Amino acid sequence: MTRVSALRAWLPAGGGLRHEDWARRHRLLTLLLAACVAALTGFGTFQHGLDRAWLITVMLILPCVVLAVLLPGRRLPSVFIALGYTVVCGGFVSMAHGLTEAHFTFFIAVAALALYRDWAPFGMFLIATTLHHAVFGVIVSDRTYDHHSAMAHPWLWAFLHGTAVLLAATFQVVQWKLTESEEERAQANLADSQAQLSIAFDETPVPSAMIAPDGRLLRTNAAYRHWLGLPDELPPGFSVQDLPITVIGAGPGDVFARLTSTREPMTVTTRYRREDDGSLMWVEVHSTTLADRNGTVRAIFVHCIDVTVTREHEAALQHQVQHDPLTGLLSRSGFEQDMVAMLTGRPIPASVLYLDVDRFKSINDGSGHATGDEVLRALAGRMMQLVPRGSLVARLGGDEFVLALPVAPDAAREVGQALITALAEPMDISGIRIQLTVSIGLAPARTPADASEAVLAADTAMYAAKRAGGNRLELFSEQMRITVQERITAEARLRAALDGDRDRTLPVWFQPIVDGATGSIIGAEALVRMCTPQGQILAPGHFIGAAEETGLIVPLGEHVLVSALRHLLAWQNDLGYISVNVSPRQLSEPGFAPMLAGLLARVPHLDPSRLVLEITETAVLATSGDLETRLRAIKALGVRIALDDFGTGYSSLTWLQSVPADVVKLDRSFVAGLATDPRKSSIISAVLWLAQSLGMTAVAEGVEDVDDWQALRAAGCPALQGYYFSRPLPATEFDAMLRRGADLVPA
Repeated sequence: MTRVSALRAWLPAGGGLRHEDWARRHRLLTLLLAACVAALTGFGTFQHGLDRAWLITVMLILPCVVLAVLLPGRRLPSVFIALGYTVVCGGFVSMAHGLTEAHFTFFIAVAALALYRDWAPFGMFLIATTLHHAVFGVIVSDRTYDHHSAMAHPWLWAFLHGTAVLLAATFQVVQWKLTESEEERAQANLADSQAQLSIAFDETPVPSAMIAPDGRLLRTNAAYRHWLGLPDELPPGFSVQDLPITVIGAGPGDVFARLTSTREPMTVTTRYRREDDGSLMWVEVHSTTLADRNGTVRAIFVHCIDVTVTREHEAALQHQVQHDPLTGLLSRSGFEQDMVAMLTGRPIPASVLYLDVDRFKSINDGSGHATGDEVLRALAGRMMQLVPRGSLVARLGGDEFVLALPVAPDAAREVGQALITALAEPMDISGIRIQLTVSIGLAPARTPADASEAVLAADTAMYAAKRAGGNRLELFSEQMRITVQERITAEARLRAALDGDRDRTLPVWFQPIVDGATGSIIGAEALVRMCTPQGQILAPGHFIGAAEETGLIVPLGEHVLVSALRHLLAWQNDLGYISVNVSPRQLSEPGFAPMLAGLLARVPHLDPSRLVLEITETAVLATSGDLETRLRAIKALGVRIALDDFGTGYSSLTWLQSVPADVVKLDRSFVAGLATDPRKSSIISAVLWLAQSLGMTAVAEGVEDVDDWQALRAAGCPALQGYYFSRPLPATEFDAMLRRGADLVPA
């Protein structure tokens, strides 16, 4: 029994073909068997005519063909095909009068019948072939064999022929067995793969489904059924149209149509409404098309990811990006996007208002940033109440706001004036009564393409309103654009000059300060100029404003100080001191005093008192509360301080007492016409007396003619400065003036 089992293990089992594969092979072999009738007829016709052998052969083949077509099952039809091929081979041998080459057809037939992979037709053919050679070899030996030995011993040659066919069949059996083994391994691998895929498909937590091209759900996993509330067993024909969800604005079939519109992997994100509770969800559907070797779509594999939480989070982030977190107004990006939408297809121009709170920094510094934030929120609320319906209101940052109004500029001007009035109303913030003023710029906006340009124009107009004193509205004009362009040009020039050889691009000139009685030079004021690439010399008015606005005044001021100290060393024995103007921006820098100390440390042999820093009363008023501390730090370095443009502010006498100044510079407005105006003479005398009583010296600026000089000399002014004595000069010319040593009083 063990040997029989071992033999069976070595032999092919037979069968194993899928029905459609067997039917296709059977159909082929049946057609070929029927075609053999025509082939034998043709052979007989051209050989010796259609004889009795042909007739018997054809009469035996035709029933085999008919039975092969009509009989049910697989085995009987295949057996009759085997018998039919035996008849074809035997008939061909008989018609060829036993020609040896005619026997080759048996070897061809045995290979063809191996296609069935079934022992019944295969074995039937081998047995029938052996019997044919033996029986017909005895009965009609001359039509079976073409040599005498075979005719004399038909059974022997039947055995030999049968053995040869069997040996040929052996290789077919081997090939058959090898094919079965390979198929078994492939089937085992396929089973393993299918098991793994089934586990991966059924157990994955991601809702997944396989859908037929017509929309029927072929297979779903547990996560998919649980996600949509489907039963474990779906009814036959259940399709995507039956799913208990509705696409917002469409149906599930519409999404499926999009997924089947291409054979490439596709991702569709759609918003659905559940039919059971009406809740909304965002679903990201990933699809992969499964096609056969002919490209025909067999199924679509989809897996669905519920991205509702992600979408809601993204929407919240988008809202944060497009809205200001402090006031709830639009942010810059949200405003720009919505303004383009407002202007799209608009037949009449809209208007942009750019609003800035005047002196808002004083609120933050005086009452704290929390109070400042409350003020901004209150301002936002008042603005939203006053603007027309459909307006856009945004906070760009700090205390700057921008509004886009769907009205013409004339109507927008009225809204702007109403805003100025309403925002000026006092507000109670945390028990503090606060009153504000605002500066507003107005510009028209016509098309989406010039939206950003309109905002820039309104911004320019707002700065014009602020420079005009604030608490007003200015309509943008082209002249404002020219002014801005000039400021931009000035900034570009200044940056280029600071990046170059500063002694050449930003030369420092000097205007002498003379003794009031003798006219001899006792000091000088350092005044920076700019030398353009074309060799043009520009006065400070062309670039100091840009330097102040951009902060470039800090490196520019340091350059002037470095130049002044260098010339003080060069004129050690010829000049008493040099005064240098210091702007409010420089003075507010925490690092100004340490920077000045570092510069003085480089010239240890220089008396620091020979350097005088000029600050204006405006700078004193604009700088933060620790100004006195910074001025005393400067004084501790030995540097003297001069109060410039004295008399032009609101509290000169108060500041004259509190600021640790050494020098008072009388503004030119008091000097001009002094000889003919007794009131100015009285003021000059009073200031000189006050300065002397406080231990200060005085310098009168703007001396233009001899009468003013004589009046100041009569009043006892110790030092004078002005064009009457000399204009500002380049360092080389000023050096030549010092070397001449002459008094500057004209003859």
